[in-house]
Amino acid sequence: MYTRVGCEDSSAARDFLRERGVPFAEVDIDKDPEALRFVMRVNEGKQRTPTFDVDGHTFHCSPFDPQKLIRELGLQSSGFATKTLGRNE
Repeated sequence: MYTRVGCEDSSAARDFLRERGVPFAEVDIDKDPEALRFVMRVNEGKQRTPTFDVDGHTFHCSPFDPQKLIRELGLQSSGFATKTLGRNE
């Protein structure tokens, strides 16, 4: 999950994932220029946070929308909690 300090949408997404026990890796785009470039590339030049990269599937959740996260992350399907969200390397 690509975030930035002070982003309310990122904070809401972080809380949402933690409450559901979904593991994730967090990258602060203000501290990582490569991450900032990635976020801008996948969001048509915008610094939208949080942005997710899950097995090559990228999407943002700004403004925060819990239903979008449930849908995009497949949280209703079994076995999802074994995945770790973060940058594909």
